[in-house]
Amino acid sequence: MPRVKKRYPQEFRQQIVELTRSGRTPLELSREFGPAPSTIRAWMIQADLDVGRRSDGLTSAEREELRKLRRENKRLKMEREILAKAAAWFAQETGSIPPKSSGS
Repeated sequence: MPRVKKRYPQEFRQQIVELTRSGRTPLELSREFGPAPSTIRAWMIQADLDVGRRSDGLTSAEREELRKLRRENKRLKMEREILAKAAAWFAQETGSIPPKSSGS
């Protein structure tokens, strides 16, 4: 059975990041609050990216923009496919193009 990814509120994540920056270890915080140490380290990295301490990844705003653009791209591809099929159907119905021959 696949593991379900638990979503933690942004405020909770920020508090854990602050506690880590104040000297607590991810392992210690994991035992006390639940998220895995690797999850806490990932939150630290993302927080550093967001404030400009790191530049080796995408900020949260960039990730959100990328997510929206991918979703829009998928929708546009689907719409283009529908329009192409509709155009081919209408062209065939109106006799603008001859029907495809079978096997000749």
